[in-house]
Amino acid sequence: MNTQGTEMSPLRTASTWSAEADPHSPAPQGRGHGIRPTGGNNGPARAAMMLGVIGLSTSIVFIGGLLGCIGLILGIVALTTAERTGIGRGKALTGVVTSAIAIVVSVLVAVFFVWYANKTQECYRPDSFQQYTQCVHQQFTGN
Repeated sequence: MNTQGTEMSPLRTASTWSAEADPHSPAPQGRGHGIRPTGGNNGPARAAMMLGVIGLSTSIVFIGGLLGCIGLILGIVALTTAERTGIGRGKALTGVVTSAIAIVVSVLVAVFFVWYANKTQECYRPDSFQQYTQCVHQQFTGN
């Protein structure tokens, strides 16, 4: 069956001939050329990753802790989905890690604020900002 004017060499089998690219074809052939694999999308993985990153960047203002909790839950759900389907494991893992870090940073910031407020409690009724800074300085140095 010589349809394009070339002959099959005796060393080529039918399976190796069909796996090679046709030199006369205008479009590239082969595995993965311009074709996206179908199989779905892991939406919770993407949401967990986004919430984790946003939560981590806003964890200093306490909003990150809440976003981190939601991202952590979605990340765990996405990990179980990725285990079943094989899609979105990296995003889900990124979401879990960044969400957990956001929660930890938010808790540390809250503990710091409580400690600072307790340490400088006597300085909350100053007449000016300068008196406030002097009082805070005295509280921390013990003078």
